[in-house]
Amino acid sequence: MCLRMRFMLLLMLVISCTCANARNLVTLDIMVMPMDYKTQSENRMSESIARKEESCTLCEEFTSQAIYYLGENETQIEIVNTLHQACSRLHSFEKQCVLLVDYYAPLFFMEIATIRPEQFCEKVNLCEKIVLVPLPKHDDACTICHHAVVEIITKLKDPDTELEIIEMLLKGCNKVENFVQQCKRLVFQYGPLIMANLVKFLETTDVCTSIHACKASREVVVRSEFLAVA
Repeated sequence: MCLRMRFMLLLMLVISCTCANARNLVTLDIMVMPMDYKTQSENRMSESIARKEESCTLCEEFTSQAIYYLGENETQIEIVNTLHQACSRLHSFEKQCVLLVDYYAPLFFMEIATIRPEQFCEKVNLCEKIVLVPLPKHDDACTICHHAVVEIITKLKDPDTELEIIEMLLKGCNKVENFVQQCKRLVFQYGPLIMANLVKFLETTDVCTSIHACKASREVVVRSEFLAVA
């Protein structure tokens, strides 16, 4: 899995976690229903719980995979080098940018290492049987992944979500004692641009196939094999 896909997988998980607190949860009250509808409701509840268990398993697998790749030294070096290259484009702010990267990158990797897939998936309400979230019929890994991508794109296009992300980054700048103003200036200048590019990337890239949640079509497979030979 390429570095770009690893970023996207992690980002999907993080954004899902961020948006979880604002999600409306659906519950079923079968106690006040007539008997004829009660049996049907119980059957639907059993099906919902089964789908919930499948979603839980997939969430834990994807989270474990993201944590594994981001824990590799090679991956961490690639990420830091990529961020340093991005800093070189900031000209007068290059030095401050590099200092921020060198300060936050180790903390970021340490924080990722503390994530437990089971706890994470419970936090985003994918591993709690008592909460029933309606999913489309015949859900599989591919369908769930596409639903997640659509939800993330929708959230990123929401001005309120963009504002929340910017505010979160600005609060993070307060921890960099000697570069607070420079950090905030970078957030205001490049934050919206980065989110716009992320939306464009998600809309034009089949992320779900890249992380093997969906099977690639035969045409794509043949083209990939041809390019590999060439």
